[in-house]
Amino acid sequence: MGSSSDYASFKVPEYVLPSSGRRMPLLGFGTGTSPPVGPEATKQAILHAIKLGYRHFDTASMYQTEQPLGDAIREALSLGLIESRDDVFITTKVWPTEAHADLVVPALRKSLENLKFEYVDLYLIHWPVSAKPGDFVYPIRKEDFLPMDFKAVWGAMEECQRLGLTKSIGVSNFTIKKLTDILAFAKIPPAVNQVEINPVWQQKKLREFCRAHNIFLTAYAPLGAKGTLWGSNLVLESEVLKEIARAKGKTVGQICLRWAYEQGVSVVVKSFNHERMKENLEIFDWSLSEEELKKIEEIPQHRICRGEDYISSYGPYRTVEELWDGEL
Repeated sequence: MGSSSDYASFKVPEYVLPSSGRRMPLLGFGTGTSPPVGPEATKQAILHAIKLGYRHFDTASMYQTEQPLGDAIREALSLGLIESRDDVFITTKVWPTEAHADLVVPALRKSLENLKFEYVDLYLIHWPVSAKPGDFVYPIRKEDFLPMDFKAVWGAMEECQRLGLTKSIGVSNFTIKKLTDILAFAKIPPAVNQVEINPVWQQKKLREFCRAHNIFLTAYAPLGAKGTLWGSNLVLESEVLKEIARAKGKTVGQICLRWAYEQGVSVVVKSFNHERMKENLEIFDWSLSEEELKKIEEIPQHRICRGEDYISSYGPYRTVEELWDGEL
């Protein structure tokens, strides 16, 4: 893939979500930037991503990028870069302040209003915790956290799918224990669990559990989210990954994305840098050897996104161990 015209025929591999039959491209474009870059810069980055061949876009009510995402997709339609709304796969998420039985459906309607679309492809519970309803404040005030009524909130998520406001529903940052709780009463099981996965936090047990229960995994922070408030350079500075990258003539980022792809998970990448956006797509025409995969498998494990912003002495999670059910 050299010139931009090569991308016209380029297609990211896809996974068909059984819950909807919708095709989910295995490499998605994340729109949550830290710090935020503003709606116009976001819109232009998304437009450029569409030109390169990205078709899966990840947003959330919290990111405040739903509106520029919708605008970019409409512009792409008018420019003939895509033929219809159905050509893109859109994920958005409900924030803890709206993770209440009576607020989930209105929250999705509000997201659809921002996007100016009739439906999203995937709607996720952003974190397994609720907070007092009110304005989006990040981080959430410690005294505002509330235990999530999983059964009632999941029932409202199912209602979103029944109403046709979303094609599929899922969760984010859920552990095996929390998924087990949901599966115990779900009429529609979660289609996706979006979690941190990278060579430094490989989530083997969670991957096995999700495979066994037909829950598809999406990886965020595939490169360790360096440059964000909670991110780390542990991934990009890994000597093992650097060595493999040198041997293959690839970047460390490409090694990480290819590794995740070979693990059978989808990945959300966040870069508005044009060169990196292009590089991130160039992972499908080569592979890692068994020896390279073995070296990656032996990298010491360390959860990077510890979720400290979701811990509160007021509860429901007073420690990192409680939030992740000891999966650390």
